Amino acid sequence: MLIGEVARRSGVSARMLRHYESLGLVRPSGRTGSGYREYSGEDVRRIFHIESLRSLGLSLREIGRALDDPGFVPAALVGDLIGRTRERIEAETELLTRLRRIDAADPAGWEDVLQVVALLQALGSKSAGARQRAALSSGNEVPPPVEALVEAALRERDPNVAGALRWALARSVDDGGPALLAEGLGSPVAAVRERAVQSLAEMPGDEATVRLRQALAHHDVVVRGHAALALGVRGVADAAPTLIDMVVAGRNDTDAADALSVLASDTAAADRIATRIVERLADGSTRASARGRLTQALADIPGARASRALVELSDDEDRAVALTATYLLRLRETR
Repeated sequence: MLIGEVARRSGVSARMLRHYESLGLVRPSGRTGSGYREYSGEDVRRIFHIESLRSLGLSLREIGRALDDPGFVPAALVGDLIGRTRERIEAETELLTRLRRIDAADPAGWEDVLQVVALLQALGSKSAGARQRAALSSGNEVPPPVEALVEAALRERDPNVAGALRWALARSVDDGGPALLAEGLGSPVAAVRERAVQSLAEMPGDEATVRLRQALAHHDVVVRGHAALALGVRGVADAAPTLIDMVVAGRNDTDAADALSVLASDTAAADRIATRIVERLADGSTRASARGRLTQALADIPGARASRALVELSDDEDRAVALTATYLLRLRETR
């Protein structure tokens, strides 16, 4: 079979077949009387073997070794190919992500493109100062891609940079921020979950509030606590049970009590919160230290229900609770 026929049947160009010959990969078994290359059936099979191995990403040198070395063991080479392919996929995925983020910024010209590229590079810098400056640059004409800000916020360990990133997210006009941060709440890493809920807590708008309300049912007590504090400030009554749990547990109990006082904005709300606190005080499983914190939490809850509870607690068998309640009653009388 002449080289032209081999090229048609194999899909390998005559030029490439000559290149294979120069490398010693496949040599035609004979020549015609006119000196033309003549390939045997075995030669053609070897060509197909070469193309099959090329499709796996092997170099021509590796292919020659694989076909000619009787002691060649493919396992190691295949393992190396897997590693190289993974690296290539990771690099391409990173490039695709960067391109999508540039596209999301809707740049008007190449200056805008370069600005976004510089911002993305700065957000991934090893320098905390560079990352912080990048976060604070969100006031520029080209806003930073919200996906990049969320990713940076979820991995950031430096508290100053983290604060700047949360500020940038809160200023973001992209509505996708809360949804992306909510995905971070599902991370197996506790620190990432906490960063996600802290960022959500500083984001304005109804979507962030919805995500925070969903976080009240989260399995992570830290996530529930941050969500409850943020919702308390926003006046969301659903946060009250979690805030009371925080007072009982002594986790950010002062902040939780302050949030409860915000929720007690009207008589009905104040009475509901006071009733829940009284129920926890009456629970036999509530420890003495927790009863003391619950009594203190009644201080800023207005209304008759809280006052009656303090009157009853002033005669409590726990002297610390009784003294606290008596003191709080005097303060209420002077207001």
